[in-house]
Amino acid sequence: MQSSNGTSPNKDGATSAGVAGVKSGNSGAPLLEVHNLRTYYPIRGGILRRHIGDVHAVDDVSLSINRGQTFGMVGESGCGKTTFGRTILRLERATAGTVSMDGQNVLALQGQDLKFMRRRMQLIFQDPYGSLNPRMPVSDIIGEGLLAQADSENRWGDRAIRDQRVGDFLEAVGLRRDYSRRYAHEFSGGQRQRIGIARALSLNPEFIVCDEPVSALDVSIQSQILNLLSELQRQFNLTYLFIAHNLSVVQYFCERIGVMYLGKLVEVADTDALYAHPRHPYTVALLSAIPVPDPRVRKKRLVLKGDDPSPANPPSGCRFHTRCWLRERLGNPEVCSTVDPPLMDMGGGQMSACHFADKVSAEAADEAAARQSVVDTAVAES
Repeated sequence: MQSSNGTSPNKDGATSAGVAGVKSGNSGAPLLEVHNLRTYYPIRGGILRRHIGDVHAVDDVSLSINRGQTFGMVGESGCGKTTFGRTILRLERATAGTVSMDGQNVLALQGQDLKFMRRRMQLIFQDPYGSLNPRMPVSDIIGEGLLAQADSENRWGDRAIRDQRVGDFLEAVGLRRDYSRRYAHEFSGGQRQRIGIARALSLNPEFIVCDEPVSALDVSIQSQILNLLSELQRQFNLTYLFIAHNLSVVQYFCERIGVMYLGKLVEVADTDALYAHPRHPYTVALLSAIPVPDPRVRKKRLVLKGDDPSPANPPSGCRFHTRCWLRERLGNPEVCSTVDPPLMDMGGGQMSACHFADKVSAEAADEAAARQSVVDTAVAES
């Protein structure tokens, strides 16, 4: 497979590895560093539309993602995962904080510098149906970004060169070159997502935000797309931020995981450590909701009481204290409701934002699950 300038789309000349799909393990120095990132949306009210408050979608999040790594971001709907990813890419306006890629502050870039940075950072959308323009053929859907980034050096403004490159990346994602003449409605959901992946790859990015790229697909297709993403990561030396709800998918695909709750990052750890020994009570509750693929095994789920607090009026202290099973077990200590816990190093690269992280254990979780009412358990399992 050759590109328009006679070279393979592969950045480093490596050939395609076999379909494997599991964590690549190709982590190097930090590629992306995020410090104290905040994304607030103003609330306006009254006749004069005065500013009366803010929705704290992302609130003081800091993390780093190594080159070649797949970093998973999990949490309930509305916790800020997607907003975090879109803010990194400058698709949402950050309220405060910094996002650095190879030491360059992405949030401070303007004009041509920002345009060039957009080649290096791309997005795979969640919805393979809504993310493709039904009025455009595949050649224009994938080539639109190439045309926007065309210059005298890459010559992407030339239709023949652009179409050649589109065909190269269609083949890279497992589709035929002649599909470039078809429209989005002629493809299945899995094929449409492959087109979306080809569009993200076409500019040779280094970093890709995968915003729940398999959640809208059938289970059998999900595994194909995950294996494709893993293969492309090795082939093109990519770094992923993988946003997902499915914790089993994240365990399979990611090397390191961040857990978000109500705009805050509450735990960060390597995948094996997080699933074996979670150190935040919210993470424990999330993991307890993973179904066991054996009908003979009945798993006791830890049910969180109440609804999520509003991000427009988050609780004081720890954001999770209003639903925390551990706080209730410890007698409702006051520090949980008055002091916001920072991410603390628990050793081995694992960090937890909990005042009582050392009290989190499987035994404590089992005792809390055993004390919850039969009604709560039945509702959660229904």
